[in-house]
Amino acid sequence: MYPDYNNPQQTPPPYYGGAAVARQTNAVMKRVYVRMFIGLLVSAFCALGVASSPAMLSIIFGNQIVFWGLIIAMFAMAILIPVRMLKMSSGTVLALFLVYSALMGTFLSSIFLAYKMSAIVATFFITAGTFGAMSVYGYFTKTDLTKMGSFLMMALFGLIIAMLVNIFLKSGTMSYVISIVGVLIFTGLTAWDTQQVKQLAAANLDPALADKLATMGAMNLYLDFINLFLFILRIFGGNRD
Repeated sequence: MYPDYNNPQQTPPPYYGGAAVARQTNAVMKRVYVRMFIGLLVSAFCALGVASSPAMLSIIFGNQIVFWGLIIAMFAMAILIPVRMLKMSSGTVLALFLVYSALMGTFLSSIFLAYKMSAIVATFFITAGTFGAMSVYGYFTKTDLTKMGSFLMMALFGLIIAMLVNIFLKSGTMSYVISIVGVLIFTGLTAWDTQQVKQLAAANLDPALADKLATMGAMNLYLDFINLFLFILRIFGGNRD
């Protein structure tokens, strides 16, 4: 006998779609933050390891071929991983992200030579607080951040152009302005990326694709954190002198 939903005495069966989506979203977001944290740990250990080895510093920063090879490898992976994600296994995507994190940490080892450890640690906690607040906002806000995200991406391209121009101008004032703008851009991108990942997690219930999504979300937020950290460090870090 089928239930009669027109009968007010008849209690309809419970609907589990919303609960299933919520569980899926929460599971993906947990993996996003765990993998992002692991990526940051890999970068930190690689940076400290290279910075503490004069031989490694000489090989990486004393050899133009190695140095530019490292930069090209990072750019290539940043493009390759998202483009090839659907054709790779979940394990491969995660492994490539960790390799990317190691390369980034190797590249960032120079900050231990340019800044005092106290400044680096203080900047890390400032970045963690800012990132955490904006990621929480992006996760829970009901406001659609799509338009803000589009504007921030355009601003990011402008920022990159300004940074390239300042390589030749070497203007201290322009460098300071770039750093402030960079902080604002990546603060906003943190909220936008968080909302994007949450929305994609809610829209997709396929376990394999959800796992890849978790890794890509972790990579996006990892890059937001790293860039936010570097721009804040340029503003407040001072130098070893």
